[in-house]
Amino acid sequence: MTEGTTSAAEGADTLTRLEQEGEIAADYLEGLLDIADLDGDIDMDVEADRASVSIISDAGGRDLQKLVGRDGEVLEALQELTRLAVHRETGDRSRLMLDIGGYRAQKRAELSELGAKAAAEVKSTGEPVKLKPMSPFERKVVHDAVKSAGLRSESEGEEPQRFVVVLPA
Repeated sequence: MTEGTTSAAEGADTLTRLEQEGEIAADYLEGLLDIADLDGDIDMDVEADRASVSIISDAGGRDLQKLVGRDGEVLEALQELTRLAVHRETGDRSRLMLDIGGYRAQKRAELSELGAKAAAEVKSTGEPVKLKPMSPFERKVVHDAVKSAGLRSESEGEEPQRFVVVLPA
């Protein structure tokens, strides 16, 4: 087998594995929605080499807000429980991302804007900018926004007080 064929086969295997993770997660979340007597549709995808599962609602999503919680705390916990359910079935650690009612998508947009603004401030002042403590997901989004603005950033501190510092070029 040639190297190109091996890469294509590995890519197909990875895609199949991630799709399987999404299916396991969807089944787990369907059961959760049934137990909680909440309406929601499950959408599965593969984004950036990880399974992505979203719970969406036609009814405006007010009920789903209970599953997001304050500052996404319940969403984070549900994501970890879903990852554990996938791990139990596959034996492999999952990096699955869960979104509920578009919360993460909206948060990603806000954090990208925050990262871009912090980068602009660093470019104009030449001084590092420290941001408030954030979750790993939030820090990753900010790091990506800073990198796309042509600067670099680092995470400092200890969980749960870990934060991003945007640095001059």
